[in-house]
Order: sequence, then C-alpha cells, then structure tokens
Amino acid sequence: MTVLKSPETAAPRGGMVPTKASKRYSSTQRAAYLFLLPWAIGFLCLSLGPILWSLYLSFTDFDLLTAPDWVGPANYVRMFTADPKFMISVRITFVYVLFSVPLKLAFALAVAMLLNRGIRGLPLYRALFYLPSLLGASVAIAVLWRQLFAGNGLVNHFLAQFGIEGPSWISNPNYSLWTLIILAVWQFGSPMIVFLAGLRQIPADVYEAARVDGAGRWRQFARITVPLLTPVIFFNAIIQTIDAFKTFTPAFIISNGSGNPVNSLLFYTLYLYQEAFGYFRMGYASALAWVLLIIIALFTAFAFLTSRYWVHYDE
Repeated sequence: MTVLKSPETAAPRGGMVPTKASKRYSSTQRAAYLFLLPWAIGFLCLSLGPILWSLYLSFTDFDLLTAPDWVGPANYVRMFTADPKFMISVRITFVYVLFSVPLKLAFALAVAMLLNRGIRGLPLYRALFYLPSLLGASVAIAVLWRQLFAGNGLVNHFLAQFGIEGPSWISNPNYSLWTLIILAVWQFGSPMIVFLAGLRQIPADVYEAARVDGAGRWRQFARITVPLLTPVIFFNAIIQTIDAFKTFTPAFIISNGSGNPVNSLLFYTLYLYQEAFGYFRMGYASALAWVLLIIIALFTAFAFLTSRYWVHYDE
C-alpha cells in the first residue's frame, strides 16, 4: 500500500527539509556577517595589509622615493652589530619602563585606597585625578613640562625659596630622563580608576573578619587587599608597560626631536622616528618597529606565563 506524503512533509532528494528555525538562523547569520563586513574590510585594508607591508619593508632598503630594494636580513644584522644608537635607545627605554611603570602603579593604588574610604565629593576627585591621563600625552603638557624643569623654570624657583640652586633638569643628562619618569607617574589617573573599581569588589566582611582576628592595617593590606587585587594589578601592569614602551611625544617635544642631551632622551620610538622621517630609511625603521613588537610580545608572554604563580582569581 503506497502512502502519499504532503508537499509540506516530503523531503527533497538532496537531504532534509529546511525548517523555519533553520531559515531564521541562516538569515541571522547573513545579517551578522553583513554587520561584520565593514570591520573585516577595515582590518584587512587598514591593519593587516600595512602590517604585512611593513614586514616586507623590514627586509628592504626603501627611502620613499624609489622602489624597495630587497636586502634580506641586512637591516637586522646592522641593528644588532653596527648601530650603537640602537642599543642606547633600548637601554633608555628599558630604564624608563623599569622605573615609571612600578612607580605609577604604586602611586595610583595609594590614591585609589584613599578615595575608597568614602570621602565626600568622590566623583569630583575621580575626575580631577583622571584628567592628567587625558592630557599627559599631549604636546601642550610636554611643552609645559619643559618649561617647569628648565634652568629658570618653576621647579628651580620653588627650590630657590629654600636656598637650593637646582640644575637645568632638562639639559642635564643625569636628570633629564627622570623628568619624564615624573611626568609618567603624574599620569596615574587611568590605572587609579581601575584600582578603585577593583577595591570596590572586595567584600567588606573580609576586612571585618580580619579586624576581629587582630590584623592591623598593614597586615590587611598585605594579606587581603593585594592578593584579591592581583588580577587588577596584572591588567594594569600589562597595559602600562605596553604604553611605556610606546612613549614618544614627551621625549620628542622636550628634546626637540634629537634625544639630547647626550642621547639621554633617545627613546626607542624617537629613534625609530628619526630613522624613518629624518633619514628616510623606511626599511630600517620597519625593522626597528618589528623588533619593538617582538620585545613587547616577549614581555607580555612572560607576564602571562608567570601570572599563574602570583595572580589569584576567584576560582
């Protein structure tokens, strides 16, 4: 006996009948891809394309005026064997990162703990303390900083009130880098906001239990605040380290683009800029950029590999 199937239930020869749910899913998928298309085009054309082109240029001799000339690894060989300014810029940048990042994080955490006590006008204080992070990387602040620490600047006028004759902080190679480290610490607002958010997530009953057990403020800070705040510390350390490696504007403005005095402000990014737009050695500058990328990637990878030993998550 033959059973006739209705057109709605009959399956086509090639497979299953598409249901209404599957049709809705397909249309949703197409809509998602359509919305992702502008980002994909931007990523391929404005990010991935220039990245791959930069990698190619790092193996060429290119001056922006003639076609790139393939030289192989010559740029990298010259960088590590015959370029003393490269090692100077690496040393200056590493010293800057080594001192500016911990000092900024420590100062930001201290201010966040003060603001976490529930003082009046907290939104106003948060806005005021965050303001330097918005303005600190600007040209205007760099010019102001150069005037503050000049030989006849406001800092020396203040020291003169106490009978102290200060040097020209900017033009003295022993102090010039430290003026930029102070500028970096002054831009503590961004990590401070993140620390404040992390402190608000620590349960108050944990501190109450510690006080009942006789723990003082320092013991509470060392045994409760810091361990529970390690994920936030880790996040801030990664972000601030990457930003420190990319510092350019203050060094460029304060040293007038030269890195002087005596190359004491020759940051890595400033040297890269000199090679690219001062001497038009675009191929060599591309190689410098890729080395900087590798250095940042190694630091980030090391931080993630070691985080399992000191970063404590809820689980």
